[in-house]
Amino acid sequence: MDLFEPEAHELFDKHGIPVGRYRVVSTAEEARAAAEEIGGRVVVKAQVKTGGRGKAGGVKLASDPADAAGKADDILGMNIKGHTVGKVLIGEASTVVDEYYIALLLDRSNRSFLAMASRHGGVEIEQVAAENPDALARVPVDPIHGLDRETAFRLCAEARLPDAVRDKASDILIKLWDVFSKEDATLVEINPLAELTDGSLRALDGKVSLDDDASFRQNGHASFLDITATDPLEARAAAKGLNYVKLDGEVGIIGNGAGLVMSTLDVVAYAGEALTNERGGGVKAANFLDIGGGASAEVMANGLEIILGDPAVKSVLVNVFGGITACDAVANGIVQALGSLQGNGKTIDKPLVVRLDGNNAAEGRRILGEAALAGVLSAETMDGAASLAAELASKGV
Repeated sequence: MDLFEPEAHELFDKHGIPVGRYRVVSTAEEARAAAEEIGGRVVVKAQVKTGGRGKAGGVKLASDPADAAGKADDILGMNIKGHTVGKVLIGEASTVVDEYYIALLLDRSNRSFLAMASRHGGVEIEQVAAENPDALARVPVDPIHGLDRETAFRLCAEARLPDAVRDKASDILIKLWDVFSKEDATLVEINPLAELTDGSLRALDGKVSLDDDASFRQNGHASFLDITATDPLEARAAAKGLNYVKLDGEVGIIGNGAGLVMSTLDVVAYAGEALTNERGGGVKAANFLDIGGGASAEVMANGLEIILGDPAVKSVLVNVFGGITACDAVANGIVQALGSLQGNGKTIDKPLVVRLDGNNAAEGRRILGEAALAGVLSAETMDGAASLAAELASKGV
């Protein structure tokens, strides 16, 4: 879960990293009131989860409350890299002497953590690293021992931070490690870490990504969830405990096991490409939905309800390999699920292709055949099922 800037500031402040005063508002009048409360010059910053806000005109300096209201009015409603600005941060303007960059992240390739720092802050660090790799210092962090003062100071030295700020920057790096480790983050970044005229350091902007898989031990993180930025179908699926991801396609996918579902996405893509080559079909998977090891009627009904509720879906492919859960149980689940949905007034008007293989597959196919459900078709192979689902979807596009 990526956090908005004020949420990152909240975690920084919680762990002792200095941040300026700020307020988050959604109207020009609220911006005026916030600027009056903070006093003096303020900065008005668009709140979107993407970089490049400054270049897009989403960060502006305001000299007084009236100016802050005008700048907020200009920024609210802007589209920045596909993100519509619904809120702005009104922050205390700082007189900056210099700007630096520090960050900690999960280094997946080396199965460890990585601390980074640069003398060049306040700009897109990816560009700095691409144009001058030596300008971004990197130091591995031992997952067991964490970031100690010696390692933090070495990183600051390798980044060529001025001697006068290395001790202070090292202190902030250690506190940033607390944010990273104690909040179960995969990325924490301060850009820029500003040196002010009095010699102090302050986090002027921050980026934090939290590990969703650790949410069970981070109860306080629930308030950070941005419902407005979540796809409505994904939100509904999450509420039902489904492992669902919305994709840009027309064939709804249900499978048991992440590996099987990923393979199904690929096979549907190949089938869609074949249609494109033949007559311009161009269909692909509309979602990722893994129902795991169980395929009860309730789970299947929930999955079908989500997928059938997607107006982009023109056909559905259920691809199940029977293991612990036998295919006859899956088939019964499908029959009961469709009956339950229809009983609740849901119209099943999209074709459903079912491929069952593995434990008790023949019995599962027999159950579906005898049920003679309208619009439900069986396929014996994954390739055949994908081709049929893609064909049916292309006719409905």
